Amino acid sequence: MMTGFKRMIGAGFGSGLSPIAPGTIGSLCILFPAYISHRIDPILGPILLTLFCSFLSLWVTKACVNAWGDDPGKMVIDEFAGQSLVFISLPLNYSLEDVWLVIGAFILFRFFDILKPLGIFKLQSLKNGWGILLDDLLAGFYALICLKTLIFVFL
Repeated sequence: MMTGFKRMIGAGFGSGLSPIAPGTIGSLCILFPAYISHRIDPILGPILLTLFCSFLSLWVTKACVNAWGDDPGKMVIDEFAGQSLVFISLPLNYSLEDVWLVIGAFILFRFFDILKPLGIFKLQSLKNGWGILLDDLLAGFYALICLKTLIFVFL
């Protein structure tokens, strides 16, 4: 029973079971909770959500890998962690303009998560679920840096 529960969490409560682009669907599904965490506190909210999703990712990795293989596409709780990180200290003013920042956060995270440049790919080789998680966290960190740079330049 606990194994099934862990797989459900790992699959992002079902979002990772999408037959098409499960990582993208998982990243989309965490956008609203990440936005809400930012409303609670622009720095602490996304940090706590990132840490919570990171903890869950490490906790469920073994059950997901045993069921679906190494770095399974169905496991998207790691995407939840990486995508949440991009929301740390964004200048959101809770208006329609925020939609563009949220879209930018999503696109940049997916760009880095899919292409895995700048050392992201190397992190995947780490053991015990760390590689599965840390590549997404680094993708989220790079996306945050790029988004903050774009905001500084254009806004």
